[in-house]
Amino acid sequence: MIRRYIFTLAEKSVIFVKKSATMTVQTLYDDVANFIANMNPTKILELKAPLEAQERVQALIKKEKESALTATEKDELDHFLVLERLIRLAKAHARQRLSGV
Repeated sequence: MIRRYIFTLAEKSVIFVKKSATMTVQTLYDDVANFIANMNPTKILELKAPLEAQERVQALIKKEKESALTATEKDELDHFLVLERLIRLAKAHARQRLSGV
């Protein structure tokens, strides 16, 4: 459930930004970061993108290499990559917390 929530946010962040002038991508990322920060470190290490999101990222990367992405696809890929980095950072911090550093 937690994994689906985080990556559903990633998949729909562009739509949220377009629909609401007050909702920004940065706000969305901050919300996700705050959500992750309050989690159990062991749960953070278990976070994984749903298969659909993984497949979508792979399709976008493949298309980017073979041809050109549309502006919307480029934005979508960029959001996925930023969120992937956010999760990697959260996992690094979780490992530190678990090791007592």
